[in-house]
Amino acid sequence: MKVTIMANSTIEQEQDFQQRADPYRRELLAHCYRMLGSIHDAEDLVQETYLRAWRSYGGFEGRSSLRTWLYRIATNCCLTAIDQRGHRPLPSGLGAPNGEPERPVVAAPEVPWLEPAPDAALAGDAADPATIVATRERTRLAFVAALQHLPPNQRVVLILRDVLKWRAAEVAELLETSTASVNSALQRARAQLRQAAPEEDAMVEPADPGQRRLLERYATLFERADIAGLVELFKEDAVWEMPPFPEWFVGRGTIARLIVAQCDPEPGELRLVPTAANGQPAFGLYRRGEDGVHRPYQIQVLTVTGEGIARGSVFFDPSLFPLFGLPETLPPA
Repeated sequence: MKVTIMANSTIEQEQDFQQRADPYRRELLAHCYRMLGSIHDAEDLVQETYLRAWRSYGGFEGRSSLRTWLYRIATNCCLTAIDQRGHRPLPSGLGAPNGEPERPVVAAPEVPWLEPAPDAALAGDAADPATIVATRERTRLAFVAALQHLPPNQRVVLILRDVLKWRAAEVAELLETSTASVNSALQRARAQLRQAAPEEDAMVEPADPGQRRLLERYATLFERADIAGLVELFKEDAVWEMPPFPEWFVGRGTIARLIVAQCDPEPGELRLVPTAANGQPAFGLYRRGEDGVHRPYQIQVLTVTGEGIARGSVFFDPSLFPLFGLPETLPPA
């Protein structure tokens, strides 16, 4: 009888924990992604957070809210991961652009590169447009990349204060430090963030009809291998970067030369499937193999402004495709 009672008690406790904790899973994923710059690592750390929380749930005394408690566990998991793995840059954050696009590019797989995150994984409450807009703004690739330049503690403070709008006293409690220390770290983080992420042209909203037409034309020209027409959609000073390749390029003429020299696609060789990443338009690009089958090749995340495409961040990582809900292969066109 005693064993049965204990078993029932454990089941009830687990059900109670899941019911109370599960609503925070998506926002914790966004938090871990901003901290780590990797959607794969973020998913792993959220799982670790919930495992640790469940193991300690019996001793949770409610002196802080469950949400704050989960954030404390998640943040500590992230800080440990950063100590072990370092920060995740984009190529444009490492050095000067390459002015010779015809030279072979060499991958640097040893670098833990920044990863894009699917909108579907990080989206806010669909019933609250303000939440959706805020989430989109604070998961832009440029913003997440800039966060990676901050020391870990400053990164935590800036995310909690400026992104999640926590009070300084709440952050101090979570980090077990003083409010004055939190405010000082926030000032330093803001100053460094301004240097790492200078303001860019205003991005076009996803629902803008002009953006939809531009993206449709972009996909069509890519699939036709019309490189000259394609780069006319770019701003004159557009940026193109391609993790895991450390080289990056500036200028639509340079980008055109790069695509011709390094890829030189035939009409129909490439096919694009639209998706969304980091609150930005994106495509899953498939390349045709010798057997005629189109398979995952790269995820392209575009920064679109009123003047055209300002940046293309191209991730050569087929393991991202399942996270975006993209198929393993494409049927014949």
